[in-house]
Amino acid sequence: MSATNSDARKRGWHRDEPVDTQAVLAALDDDACRAILEATTEEALTATELSDRCDIPMSTAYRKVELLTDADLVEEQVRINTTGKHATEYAKNFDDVRVSVGDDGFEIELTKPDADPDAQSSYGSTPAVADD
Repeated sequence: MSATNSDARKRGWHRDEPVDTQAVLAALDDDACRAILEATTEEALTATELSDRCDIPMSTAYRKVELLTDADLVEEQVRINTTGKHATEYAKNFDDVRVSVGDDGFEIELTKPDADPDAQSSYGSTPAVADD
């Protein structure tokens, strides 16, 4: 099996590393992983928040975000709390996944959000600050 990032650079792909086809397909085939991806579409969430919103045990939330991170479908960030307790949060970091079957097997194309320096999103490269 092979993985490609064809035309992805012009759509916002942020690096030249190949996509791990098996990791992406395994994550997308998992109910809890899909629930986490849906939950992190609009905002970055901690494992505790994911556990609550997706109705999964904490241990499952940690295992699933590790699978999603390894597949490059979510990114880890630091949520800086004014109390000094910082938390790791997770955000979906792709717009589309395209799966196709070619002569060499499955091909995966991930498109990443365009990096707009003027855009203010609920997650991104700037750490979030919370009063928790």
